[in-house]
Amino acid sequence: MTDQKPDQNELMFIRLLQSFLSSAWIQLGKKENPLTGKTETNLSEARFTIDMLEMIEEKTKGNLSDKEQQVLKSALSDLKMKFVELKMKHDSNKTEDK
Repeated sequence: MTDQKPDQNELMFIRLLQSFLSSAWIQLGKKENPLTGKTETNLSEARFTIDMLEMIEEKTKGNLSDKEQQVLKSALSDLKMKFVELKMKHDSNKTEDK
């Protein structure tokens, strides 16, 4: 298993990121949950997934290819923007309900 080519490792790392991204988009209510068939928002789980991706970014700093770094940085940026948008909307709705 250690004889894998760098290109294969890069592909596997990007697929790992895609797995986290898919979970995050489901948690942000932007994709249907394949287990429940429902589209629901769970901001606390989304925040946890984003935090895990940030931890991966920190722990792999200096060890990623340009492509891996770009995919991770872009994914985190997109997720954070959507999270903030939904959090503000959620907080606004809570304020209006009072």
